[in-house]
Amino acid sequence: MTDNSLDGIKPYDGPAGGWGALKAVAKAVRQEMGASTKTRALLDVNQPEGFDCPGCAWPDRKHTSSFEFCENGAKAVTWEATQKRVDPTFFAQHSVSELLGWDDYSLEKAGRLTHPLRYDPETDHFRPVTWDEAFARAGAIMQSLADPNEAEFYTSGRASNEAAFLYQLYAREFGTNNFPDCSNMCHEATSTGLPRSIGVGKGTVTLDDFEHADAVFSFGHNPGTNHPRMLGTLREVSRRGKPIVVANPMRERGLERFQDPQAPVEMGTLGATKIASAYYLVKVGGDLAMLKGLIKAVFAADERDLDAGGPGILDREFIATHTTGIDALRADIDAASWPDIVSGSGLSQAEIERMADVYCHADRTIICYGMGITQHRNGTEIVQQIANLLLLRGNIGKEGAGICPVRGHSNVQGDRTVGITELPTEAFLTRLDNAFGIISPRAHGHNAVEAIAAMRDGHAKAFIGLGGNLAVAISDPQTTFAAFRKLDLNVQIITKLNRTCLLLARETLILPCLGRTEVDLQESGRQSVTVEDSMSMVHASSGILKSASATLLSEPAIIAGLAKASLPRTTIDWDHYVADYDRIRDKIEQVFPDFYDFNARVRVKGGFRLRVGASLREWDTPDRKAHFLVADLPLDIDREQHRFLLTTIRSHDQYNTTIYGLNDRYRGVTGRRDVVFLNADDLAELGLQHGDRVDIVSGDRVLAGQTAVAHSIARGSVAAYFPEANCLIALDNHDRRSGTPAYKSVPVSLRRAA
Repeated sequence: MTDNSLDGIKPYDGPAGGWGALKAVAKAVRQEMGASTKTRALLDVNQPEGFDCPGCAWPDRKHTSSFEFCENGAKAVTWEATQKRVDPTFFAQHSVSELLGWDDYSLEKAGRLTHPLRYDPETDHFRPVTWDEAFARAGAIMQSLADPNEAEFYTSGRASNEAAFLYQLYAREFGTNNFPDCSNMCHEATSTGLPRSIGVGKGTVTLDDFEHADAVFSFGHNPGTNHPRMLGTLREVSRRGKPIVVANPMRERGLERFQDPQAPVEMGTLGATKIASAYYLVKVGGDLAMLKGLIKAVFAADERDLDAGGPGILDREFIATHTTGIDALRADIDAASWPDIVSGSGLSQAEIERMADVYCHADRTIICYGMGITQHRNGTEIVQQIANLLLLRGNIGKEGAGICPVRGHSNVQGDRTVGITELPTEAFLTRLDNAFGIISPRAHGHNAVEAIAAMRDGHAKAFIGLGGNLAVAISDPQTTFAAFRKLDLNVQIITKLNRTCLLLARETLILPCLGRTEVDLQESGRQSVTVEDSMSMVHASSGILKSASATLLSEPAIIAGLAKASLPRTTIDWDHYVADYDRIRDKIEQVFPDFYDFNARVRVKGGFRLRVGASLREWDTPDRKAHFLVADLPLDIDREQHRFLLTTIRSHDQYNTTIYGLNDRYRGVTGRRDVVFLNADDLAELGLQHGDRVDIVSGDRVLAGQTAVAHSIARGSVAAYFPEANCLIALDNHDRRSGTPAYKSVPVSLRRAA
């Protein structure tokens, strides 16, 4: 940015973290908690007998630190533990028509929901109801459906393993595998692509592997905002003198330098640790070309080494013993020309070769990636090319090496592990049926995009949301909002008001639940739940705060209430499981053998790691081999007659659809979200200047009146905030294999705003 005069736009010169982070935490505590004794909850985040951070899924040194949370984790805690309340008086004062005019930030900032609510069409207000009435009304409509597949069961990553397991049991006894899930919108390309490559749809590394890595590559993510605790891990890699290579369309401060708020010397001296040893601005949509270029450069380096009498760069013993498909991959890479790779990636051949040189000289390499890799129309294939690159040098299944998909929400991976999937295996369904004496449906169900399409077309008539804000998170709000309003039933199990609650069906119910920070008391006493982090570690979480309202129920209790009302002939004793969550864990263990001795192991300090076969070089593929896979796709994404590709991004005051504030500190934005980031040279070629108002256009879709901000971003690339820019993404614009919306590769053009 070269112009400081724009309102709310000023370059940020400090490091990520540091005093800026502490100031932001103090502000969040003051605004949400005030002088409340609840502030002590921050000392119980990720601690023994405490609760797991409700923010991101990055692991931590469980139970070894007395102060293990980051700025955005603290925001998540204060946002949930706020003293503000949205009670019956609030709804008596504000009609739904009025609330629809509020922005998403104001809706959630109003505070915690306190009572179950039903929309009253005669008054246009939500009114409180008893839990029995809420369950009965939902159950009556669920029973009236002509086909169980007319119901959609959505899950957010905030749900615990115990809640998610009961939820999938409810849906399957009801008779459907319709499980649109938040993972469908983030790392579904990982869950879809990696099993074909290495036999498991999860990462293969642990936190300890970073202590032994010779190099770390970071592709398509922004840890400073989306998983800040990762910066502590990267800081230690950097301080060991190991290279960290970044490829990302935008320069992000967290990947440049970091001041650790828990490092007294660094804070006291106003120092900072350099993170990226090299930073490459790959253009939006250029990841596939970049990865093919890296593989091509590795093959070339291998040939040079062999010609010089060396052993070669490839790990031939590993490839021969553990893999298949190398010849097809080599043929595909040979067919990719350097001019096409350079054009597709936006990087020069020399830049890609420098990246490859770091990779070739590191014995142990970790590749981390985020939604900048997965949220494309070819996201599944991009993930598989990352696996290809690692397999070439045996960098999966050895200490200090592996693939590291950086998940978003704190239990999005765990929900999938315990059965939230629209594509269940026969083996899983057989074990579930045997455990509960039911007959689960076998037909595959809907993912998130398919669920919205079914609602749009009138095939789905009931929606139950276990957390989240799907209507705002999914692409194409024009279609999605209308689809929700066609439903017979919209049930939202949430802690705070959001826009999806206000999209009124024939019957609309808000069922407020306990948050993760709050004590959950059931018949057998205080309960704990479990979550799984990005590295397959499972650990317990137990809230310590008093409930925001005596009326609230836990997620398992609400699920049980809905199940009993929807399934009058149920064979499952739902109350038995709600009374003691150990009983739910016993059943999880029965259905999922990897959870053996679940209740005993989760009570051990630090929890336990689930089996990840690829970490042991045990490939859970049909032929027990890891697979090199070919991506037979164009190296340059078709821009559909548009000049730019847009990527949606989150601001620093944001987590998923939750907006904590209107600032984006590290990008220099304060008090606003109506901005679009462009390369200064692209602005000049368009005849525009930093600060001009522009419309972003994709076909007949327009995001109007955005302020153009010159930023360090790759040429041909633009970035705008999620979820505001979702209006530019058609429901059909998604990865054909995973169904993930193409939030990170939207063909757009820009025009001067009227």
